[in-house]
Amino acid sequence: MPVLRSIAERFEAERPLDGIRVAACLHVTAETAALARALTRGGAEVRLAAANPLSTQDDVVETLDGGGIAVSSARGESVEDYVAHVKALVKAEPQITLDDGADLVTAVNAAGQTALGGTEETTTGIVRLRHLADEGGLRYPILALNEARTERTFNDRHGTGQSALDGILRATNILLAGHTLVLLGYGFAGKGVAERARGAGAAVIVCEVDAFRALEARMDGFEVMPILDAAERGDLFVTVTGSRAVLRAEHFKRMKDGAILANAGHFDVEVDLDGLTELAVAPVRQVLPLVEEFDLGDRRLHLLTRGRVVNLSAAEGHPASVMDVSFALQALAVEHLVRHEGKLEPKVLPVPRELDDEVARLKLAALGVEIDELTEGQRRYLTSWA
Repeated sequence: MPVLRSIAERFEAERPLDGIRVAACLHVTAETAALARALTRGGAEVRLAAANPLSTQDDVVETLDGGGIAVSSARGESVEDYVAHVKALVKAEPQITLDDGADLVTAVNAAGQTALGGTEETTTGIVRLRHLADEGGLRYPILALNEARTERTFNDRHGTGQSALDGILRATNILLAGHTLVLLGYGFAGKGVAERARGAGAAVIVCEVDAFRALEARMDGFEVMPILDAAERGDLFVTVTGSRAVLRAEHFKRMKDGAILANAGHFDVEVDLDGLTELAVAPVRQVLPLVEEFDLGDRRLHLLTRGRVVNLSAAEGHPASVMDVSFALQALAVEHLVRHEGKLEPKVLPVPRELDDEVARLKLAALGVEIDELTEGQRRYLTSWA
């Protein structure tokens, strides 16, 4: 992760985060460990809890705990443990929060606390926090990291696009070529999944509720139709909507025998697990370590990792080179929030363009790529109305 490393080296020299208490509710992986260490090199006191119990890497927890970074997480932890760990972060009265799903910010607000600022990594979390802000309940500024240009391109399109299919293939060992993948949600992450599935030989059907995205999918060469129609044709269903119960009983009843259901959205609510369980006429059967079979009598459906985000629960998440960009942006965002203490409104705010540009510049340098610069005449032409 050369971009994050270069920022960490500058942080160590400048110490812009001296004494700042940072609480992070993120996926506890090796890449997150690199971010936590970069922040501590800048002087921050970092505490970490897991954003998803099935994404935690226990060896990372052990290593960070031994290195002076407090971690509250264990792979497969219960919902009760998860809530307790988030509350422990709140009790530490963080000045900066890093969130992946908005649970930490929500808990800080509920406790009546405030902070210098925070970041949100997911579309789902940004939606939740915008509603909270609209109701006047957001107590401190949040930078919408997932809407930054580098984040949408690298984390969502390239990261989720590859890692979601990686998790599905690891869990099932299916052949994508010749099969039909039904994709629910054509945002940046959905586009990445669709592109790579098509590249692997799958036929892709897109289901959307947004007219613009549906039109975009159609113009990109994919079939577009309602879920009820697509349910009869799909071999593999992938949800990446940020919403809940987008695959429900009426869809399950129309699916083929042997259809596979996977979720690439942040929360485990996109596939209606209760509805699927109620339709089953026999006890749920574990057919592979991460695959459960639901016998509906005339057909069997296979759910991956209990509907949790498949790229982290069945694989290792995004490659480090993707998270290098994402977490470099996180580190710069933390520095920005500290330097602008008291100057930002308690709203969901866009990531400043200069942070995006700096991450892109550093990543190009790490790749050994050079680009052109505008001439003075070109710069005048582009900044003048005349």
